Formats: sequence, C-alpha cells, structure tokens
Amino acid sequence: MSASTLSLDAPVVRKNGKNWHEPRKAFRPASGQTSYAKRAARQAQEAEVKKLEKEMKDEKDAERQRRIQAIKDKRAAKEEKERYAKMAEKMHRKRVERLRRREKRNKMLKS
Repeated sequence: MSASTLSLDAPVVRKNGKNWHEPRKAFRPASGQTSYAKRAARQAQEAEVKKLEKEMKDEKDAERQRRIQAIKDKRAAKEEKERYAKMAEKMHRKRVERLRRREKRNKMLKS
C-alpha cells in the first residue's frame, strides 16, 4: 500500500476492538510553549473578568441587603404602630401622642 491509497481521515480499526475510544496522540507537553506576552494578556483579561464579576456580585448583594432592610423597617414600623394602638386602648389619645413625640425626639438624639 502506498501513501496515496491510504486516506488520513479513514476510521482507524483498533486491534483491541475498542473503536469507540478516541485514537491517542503522541504526548507533547504544552507547558512552556506560550510566550510571556500571551500569558500576560490572558492574565490581564482574566483579572478584568474577575473584577467585572465581583462588581456584579456586589451590586446584587447590595440590592438584596436593601430589600432586607426595607422589610426590617416595615416590620419595625408595624410593631411600633401596634404598640401605640395597644397603649391608646389603655390611655388617652393625647397622652399617647405626647409619648410618641417624646420617643421620636429621644430616638433622634441617640442617632
């Protein structure tokens, strides 16, 4: 058989019969083959991608924290409203309003 009669893309029939496996190639280590400029460019691109991913993650986390804080604020306001309603059942309405204003002033002074 001459080289012209053999086709390069003809299916290789293995001797052991495991034709479903990929035919093996000679081991040629690729380490040390890429130039420093290519490695540096790839590292710079990876750093840029990582920075972008971190930025997106931080934005997502900030949005999540904002939603959590809004829920906490709503719950606190609801509790406070219920507390004043409970106080209004026992006390006069004007006294409850005075207490509310006083607590609001104290809260402002503390923060």
